[in-house]
Amino acid sequence: MNIELENHKLEKRLCREVGRAIVDYNMIEEGDRVMVCLSGGKDSYGLLDILLKLQQRAPVKFELIAVNLDQKQPGFPEHVLPEYLTKLGVRFHIENQDTYSIVKRVIPEGKTLCSLCSRLRRGILYRVADELGATKIALGHHRDDILQTLLLNLFFGAKLKGMPAKLVSDDGKHVVIRPLAYVPEKDLVRWAELRQFPIIPCTLCGSQENLQRKQVGNLLREWEKKYPGRVENMASALQNVVPSHLMDRALFPFETLRATGVPDDSGDKAFDDEPVAAPAAQPCAAPAPQGNPAAPRAVIPIATEAS
Repeated sequence: MNIELENHKLEKRLCREVGRAIVDYNMIEEGDRVMVCLSGGKDSYGLLDILLKLQQRAPVKFELIAVNLDQKQPGFPEHVLPEYLTKLGVRFHIENQDTYSIVKRVIPEGKTLCSLCSRLRRGILYRVADELGATKIALGHHRDDILQTLLLNLFFGAKLKGMPAKLVSDDGKHVVIRPLAYVPEKDLVRWAELRQFPIIPCTLCGSQENLQRKQVGNLLREWEKKYPGRVENMASALQNVVPSHLMDRALFPFETLRATGVPDDSGDKAFDDEPVAAPAAQPCAAPAPQGNPAAPRAVIPIATEAS
């Protein structure tokens, strides 16, 4: 196997999938100032790296500014990110806030720290986005993170809810984007090894081995091993929702539903014997709008050029 060729294919695939997500959800527009949240983990490093590549060939002009929140965790190597970003020539801002002490003081020993830590971090990043004049906030959540969240909400929250690729922030003032929404974690692992990112482990929550998210992540990895294509199909399902075949009365008018006498191809076929479809060639492909199956998909010029 030609390692150089495989690495080149990986880079093209990452650029293609990130570019596809950006176009599908109109994540980045002309003149945007994108605040890339950089934690020091492989995902956020990969996000910044790919956005820098796409910035050079994109049909629109946009700025990137990397932001790291130094939460004052004991032993955090505060020199690593500034040195890396300076060498890269990327504009950056380091925000110093001691959220570590707050979390450790408020959360009882042995309890999950993530929820409070996440809320504190989110509020600080929204404020920083305001101060920097950022028009978009980019987070490094990938496809597997989105599926983990879907299963966590299903198993423990009694909700069909995942992580959207694009949303308005809690305070209503910011647009949050997830350009890695189509990217599997395994590709980011390989990319981090190839690019030799200076990874900074999270000592705050990284040692909590019994987190439900970790257990669900292990479940997805086991499924992918035993049943190749299952995870891709799950990701595609997030873009192929049929409200009439769920039970949410806010999404579909079940109360006013009446027989029309007109055959309906999308009727009750839930228990029909239908062959299992093979995994799609391009997982997470956005379907054409309902009622117009022939509608063309957006072309992604920034993702089709050779790296």
